[in-house]
Amino acid sequence: MKRQKRDKSTRAHSKGYQAGISGRSKDNCPFQSAETRSQWLGGWREAAEDRHLGMSIK
Repeated sequence: MKRQKRDKSTRAHSKGYQAGISGRSKDNCPFQSAETRSQWLGGWREAAEDRHLGMSIK
């Protein structure tokens, strides 16, 4: 059975969250298009808020 790829916006959000939870800067966003960049930054903000609340991965 073939695996189905997730859409780019979901993947961008997930990657942004991973970057944010690990403490990377939001300036490190690898996406250029406005939609995927927005999703990445949304994930990054969500992770930054979670990290602020004490939810970190170790």
